[in-house]
Amino acid sequence: MIPSWTLARRFGLDALIVAAAVGGALQVAYSPDALRTRGTSLWFGCASVAMVVLPLLARRQIPFLAPASVWLLGTALSFVDGRLLLVTGVFVAGMAASFLLGTVADLVQARAGLAVVIAGASIVVYHDPDPTAGEFLFTPAQFAIAWLAGFAVRDRAAQAEQAEQRADQAERERESAARVAVAEERARIARELHDIVAHAVSVMVLQTGAVRHQLPDRLGQHKEALKSVEQTGRTALTEMRRLLGAMRHTGDQFDLTPQPGLGSLQALLAEFDRAGLPVRLHLDGDPCPLPPAIDLSAYRIVQEGLTNTLKHANANSAEVVLRYRSDELRIEVRDDGHGAPAPSSAGHGLVGVRERVNIYGGQMSAGPMTGGGFLLSTRLPLDGYPR
Repeated sequence: MIPSWTLARRFGLDALIVAAAVGGALQVAYSPDALRTRGTSLWFGCASVAMVVLPLLARRQIPFLAPASVWLLGTALSFVDGRLLLVTGVFVAGMAASFLLGTVADLVQARAGLAVVIAGASIVVYHDPDPTAGEFLFTPAQFAIAWLAGFAVRDRAAQAEQAEQRADQAERERESAARVAVAEERARIARELHDIVAHAVSVMVLQTGAVRHQLPDRLGQHKEALKSVEQTGRTALTEMRRLLGAMRHTGDQFDLTPQPGLGSLQALLAEFDRAGLPVRLHLDGDPCPLPPAIDLSAYRIVQEGLTNTLKHANANSAEVVLRYRSDELRIEVRDDGHGAPAPSSAGHGLVGVRERVNIYGGQMSAGPMTGGGFLLSTRLPLDGYPR
């Protein structure tokens, strides 16, 4: 069942238009001597007044022609009997039609509507049997003011629509930028993991080759098996390098420096200190060797968190907390700044952090802290890795 307020909002104005038409016809019917000349029949007067008002019912389908028809029909009726337009319902319909003509989206039609209103009002006043001098100015001015009110509403609606379009465009651009950031971060993670995995595979290939060469000839079957393993490893390395080359952008240089880890954290914090952001490091638990990929990701998480703080938080200091547990590593980066960065400037570094955390099945949260400041918290699970 449709709620009553929905019905009122959808059909309330239509009901008022019909009521104005019926009320105008009844006013003519019960006041024939005052509202029509002797040459106009009662039925013609009632029907004519209703016909002037009813075109407003089509305002949604024909937003310009419907209110313009009110004035065109009223002007035509004034040539027959000017007294019929003195009906209250016709006056209200004229004001409503003037307002609606001002709200027409097409600017040319809206301005044409003003010309129709002023010209129609002037003609109606001219055909009034007992006009006064002031009515030639006051009456058209009344309806022109109604048109101006509609035009102001139209302008406000156009501004609101433009603002909504700009907001939608900005949202689409943010989503597109976020997708690009995610893709770039995934490619970066893949390149970093390539270095880690390639190093491990290279070590296995070298060790396999060394063992194969040390086996006596009587173990030829075993030597062939190890040779197959060695060839498979070299093929895997070749394919990984080819895949890495496909992911690189034109002009990218190969990074020959070792991948950093938490062992390089002090040097990183010193760089931020020189940049004007003092950082305190707090360790909770016993530090232990981490898998290379987790170690690298932990370093990048701290790096991105401090970079966002330096760029967006306007903080005086920051703190990094590493919580070592038997099955997980928790990382917290907090500052004393003004909280979360604005949506338009929020660093895509947090997008990269989320991607890194998701790869290892971890968790991440980021947001303002009670009392001020911003907190980035992540959890990287360690179970499943040999310790």
